[in-house]
Amino acid sequence: MAAALVAYLHFLAIFALFALLSVEHVLFKAPLDMRRARSLMLTDLAYGICAGLVLLTGLARVLWYGKGWAYYLHNSLFHAKVGLFILVGLLSILPTVVFLNWRPALKTGRVPEPSARQVVLVTWCIRLELLLLLLLPLLAALLARGYGVIG
Repeated sequence: MAAALVAYLHFLAIFALFALLSVEHVLFKAPLDMRRARSLMLTDLAYGICAGLVLLTGLARVLWYGKGWAYYLHNSLFHAKVGLFILVGLLSILPTVVFLNWRPALKTGRVPEPSARQVVLVTWCIRLELLLLLLLPLLAALLARGYGVIG
């Protein structure tokens, strides 16, 4: 029962991660207003929490509720999946930094004004994150069916 619950939480966190990133993509349009700027900051915070939950539940599945650490350690698809997840995490740094830099403006009641360059970079980071996240379930499905075993 615990294995099923951890798997369920893992999948739920992944779905939420994708949904929150989609919301960020829709909300991040210039010019911003106060409501959207605050919503973006909260959405990004929730996105970070969900990413942590994906990581923790995934780790729990690998260590206690999966096929055993040895299976995952010797599976190239698992390494690709973890690598993609890390890459998505690294890509998410830029939007997070941009949103966090809005805090002083929001505290004083001013609407943040991202530069044209920031809008382009953040938008493309989010799009690339969404694309890479779409590959993770494919790798997971192949991994669950025994593909990618090294040796």
